Amino acid sequence: MSATLEGQGDVALLIVDDSSFNRLMLKRRLGELGYANITMAEDGEQGLAAIERQRFDVVLLDLEMPRLDGIAVLEQLHAARGAAPPVIVISALTEMEKIVRCIELGAEDYLPKSFDLPLLRARLGAVLEKKRLRDLADQRLALLEAELESARAAQLSLVPRDFRAIAPTGLDLCAAMVPARQVGGDLYDAFRIDPNTLLITVADVSGKGAPAGLTMARSLGLIRAAAVLLAAGGTTPDPAAIITRANDDLARDNDSLTFVTIALAVLDATTGEGRICVAGHEAPYRLSATGIAPLTGLTRQPAMGALEDYPYGSDPLSLAAGEALLLFSDGVTEAEDAHSDFFGRERLEAALEPCATRPAASVVEALLHAVEAFVNGAPQADDITALVLRRS
Repeated sequence: MSATLEGQGDVALLIVDDSSFNRLMLKRRLGELGYANITMAEDGEQGLAAIERQRFDVVLLDLEMPRLDGIAVLEQLHAARGAAPPVIVISALTEMEKIVRCIELGAEDYLPKSFDLPLLRARLGAVLEKKRLRDLADQRLALLEAELESARAAQLSLVPRDFRAIAPTGLDLCAAMVPARQVGGDLYDAFRIDPNTLLITVADVSGKGAPAGLTMARSLGLIRAAAVLLAAGGTTPDPAAIITRANDDLARDNDSLTFVTIALAVLDATTGEGRICVAGHEAPYRLSATGIAPLTGLTRQPAMGALEDYPYGSDPLSLAAGEALLLFSDGVTEAEDAHSDFFGRERLEAALEPCATRPAASVVEALLHAVEAFVNGAPQADDITALVLRRS
């Protein structure tokens, strides 16, 4: 609401003017409007010190002052950005260039010293109303940020992190996920189907933010439920059967046309043999002492959620002793620097080459570090996920 006489006693005002006469006159006029909580400063330095000590709703600032003038005060407040109170410049100066400079530095309004009381009431009321709305928006934004951070923590708690407890003897596992926003659409998972058989997956939900995060959680649950259900008969589930069951649920009544690309593998830790299903996803890489190479000859098939009743297929997978498998989302290869260049597969392979035989955690760390160095502070446009499984 705009300022009213009964609520103006709570409004904290700061007058910054080197003229004692001007300060007293302005204080008297403000008192006539019902403003009683008024602090006065004799120059810019005192004004900034007062702002450091307490919160003010509005600063009434003169321009021509010794030691630190009004323009210099505005420059320092402008550097403080959101922490600074709104400012109304009140000055005898009428030079348009200085008035424009005040507005550029964030001053809310300008009043000549010859103003009348109704004009002061209107301008001050308008500035206070704008501040009230900004404060309300900041409060709501803070609440939203807190909710999103809580959602982020909840989402990250869904994916496993105790990799030593998950991986059967003979397998070394590590994964990491870096959401582009508080809540992301990537997922990874790893769990034992039986004492010697491990399921690993990396998937990427179309879209970003909260809707993608909800689909991510749903997809994770569907994959786990399908794997457990298919393994109930004592047989090792085929990755294609797991994805087919998850797809049936995701594709049904999919009015939003949300889809999920996925790479899912099931591997026997003892033999290193298994199967893999890749659906609309980046081809995984094999890492070994002889080099880095993407898996080839994989069955081409659509992402989950795109087509109902699609019969997914899987391909054989074999890891020899010392070899590793990298599953990753396209947030890795499509990470952009400030020039909108992609990280790409060539840089991915170059980053993997020196660590092709290192432990899984070292590979994941090196890959994420390479992507971070490439983007060099540019805003992250997509979620980044990587999972490495190495057979010892």
